Amino acid sequence: MKRTTKYVAFDVHQATTVASVREESGRVIARSVLPTDSGALTEFVRGMRGARHVTFEEGTQAQWLYELLAPLVDRVVVCDRRGAPHQGNKGDQVDADQLSELLRRGALRAVYHGSADHETLKELTRTYRTLVEDATRVMLRLKALFRARAIPTRGTTVYQARARGQWLAQLADRGARFRAEALYAELDVLRQLCPKAKAAMVTEARRDPAWRVLRTIPFLGPVRVALLLATMQTPWRFRTKRHLWAYAGLAVVTRSSADYTLIAGAPVRRRRAPMTRGLNRNHNRVLKDVFKGAATAATARAGPLQDFYHSVIARGTREELARLTLTCKLAALTLRLWKKGERYDPTKLTTPAR
Repeated sequence: MKRTTKYVAFDVHQATTVASVREESGRVIARSVLPTDSGALTEFVRGMRGARHVTFEEGTQAQWLYELLAPLVDRVVVCDRRGAPHQGNKGDQVDADQLSELLRRGALRAVYHGSADHETLKELTRTYRTLVEDATRVMLRLKALFRARAIPTRGTTVYQARARGQWLAQLADRGARFRAEALYAELDVLRQLCPKAKAAMVTEARRDPAWRVLRTIPFLGPVRVALLLATMQTPWRFRTKRHLWAYAGLAVVTRSSADYTLIAGAPVRRRRAPMTRGLNRNHNRVLKDVFKGAATAATARAGPLQDFYHSVIARGTREELARLTLTCKLAALTLRLWKKGERYDPTKLTTPAR
């Protein structure tokens, strides 16, 4: 191959990877089907001369492939094309050709992939969240099992070990009783694993230098800080607080049309507010849960953040919008303190302008 810029796209699957290589003019100069193996992929990339730009879609193997190829090429773009419109036929080679063309045009938006330094914490947080979600799912299934037979299950007594015999005795059907026993056994295992996963996650998060800074922020406990460290990894990913708001699902989506009119032959922008369409849906759910949970807790306890919340309501803002304002405030506060390495000082908390 000539010593020119190559635009390489991989359509990655479990067993095979389809590759498409374009040159600067847009012509496809190579197509290949490779085994999804580190040796075959690195050999394929090293066989090209000139600058090499590589792209592939976000997926199960994206982090592994990113760490494998990043030291070997000039640029790696991990893209997320879910929801993108498709026209015509679809196939592995077609997808790879489309990706390489989009990479050449600069039409792909990169998904952040950091270094392997936080990989241990990310795996531990995934483990903890999965165990908590599984335990919640089992508890809901237990209640649904009793509710389906018109047996009221208020409170948490249905989950307690000392009262299980009484609950099981209310199930006349042998199959339903066996299912309840299986769910109880599953719940016991999950309740034993959750504290272990939480302790391992918090211990690993404490090693991060930002731990001491983030723990000074009210209502960001050990679990929320660990989730923040694993999800954001570094505050320098976000240039401003508005970028963080969009990533956390706190950005307001607006729509406008016919924005300009002609006055004396010159275009003048109309003075009317754009229509709002809620918050952006393409966001990181873990980060949104962290900030929303902290803001909800802050509204219920006396302190500077609750005073901030009440001051927003006093201006005539609805409660749900005031809670959103407080959530955005917490996110901006977290980003600023993390970047500057400063501890939280309630005396510096500002109120929104009228």
